[in-house]
Amino acid sequence: MIVFHIVFSFYTIAVFASFILLMIGGVGILATGPLSAEETRTAIRTIRSNTDKPFGIGTTLLMPGAEENAKVAIEEQVPIINISLGKGDWIAERVHEYNGKILATVTNAKHAQSAIDSGADALMLTGHEAAAHGGDVTSLVLIPCISKRFPDVPIVAAGGFADGRTLSAAIALGADAVAMGSRFATTKESSLAHQMKEIIANPDINGGSTESDTLYGKNFDGIPARVLKSDESSRLNKKPAPLPLVIYRAFSAAQTMNIPLYKVIPGLVTQFDKIYMVAQFGAATESLMKATVDGNYDEGVQFIGQSQGLIGDIPAVDELVQRIILEAIETSLQTFETFSDR
Repeated sequence: MIVFHIVFSFYTIAVFASFILLMIGGVGILATGPLSAEETRTAIRTIRSNTDKPFGIGTTLLMPGAEENAKVAIEEQVPIINISLGKGDWIAERVHEYNGKILATVTNAKHAQSAIDSGADALMLTGHEAAAHGGDVTSLVLIPCISKRFPDVPIVAAGGFADGRTLSAAIALGADAVAMGSRFATTKESSLAHQMKEIIANPDINGGSTESDTLYGKNFDGIPARVLKSDESSRLNKKPAPLPLVIYRAFSAAQTMNIPLYKVIPGLVTQFDKIYMVAQFGAATESLMKATVDGNYDEGVQFIGQSQGLIGDIPAVDELVQRIILEAIETSLQTFETFSDR
């Protein structure tokens, strides 16, 4: 029996979209990156007041505020905590005390082993095709490699999945579930700015958003990331920011996140690489918000996966899930018939 989950994890995920997805058979994951600890607590309680289904929160451990958000999720006994870009052994220990689960986002076998050793119950494998911070290896290779190496660990496939055919393919490759961030960001219930939804859902080869209309590079936010191709994203990806700008970004990010400057200055001296990355993240936030919240394509930057080539409409979540399931069943039956005729 296949347990079908869609993990909705996207930068601008709205709380209401999370529990709508939960009610129709998916697993919603609240992205807490831009949220304060109290905002995270409020969002968790809002989701819980609208559904009794399991849900999760995502936390990027590299970022300032991630530890505080994780602690809030633990206090609220959130069923699933999705961790990325950091070691979460202390989170796993406390989550397992209330029988919660840890879903660790990884991009290669080394990181997968480290996550399992740190207490991860399942792995989200982020292939090169994915929006934002996918790895160097495509999902076509990554999924069977990791599922073969760790056969007893449940796997959620992310990167390149947006319809029933790709769901069926992911299961055949060894995944137990799929994450469809780009696809579910482009639905009626998603809080992504409608202007960006229309751009992503335009399948026109000339002027639309195809599988080729993305950029992948590390100069935008400090970590290799995939974004929607535009003049602005091309400009920001051309070269790394100079040192004075990095320092300015670090201070600006600290002010935005209410981090005392005395905590930033020593880090610039002793942990420059880490602070540089955090500073890049902080600077990237403004560009991301311009696109995802304001719908400003010309001045903003939008995380998007290559699966945008499969996105051609803006449906309701329920309609989309039913379509995906039906197409996955039909595709799997066709595959079976292909081999059964031999």
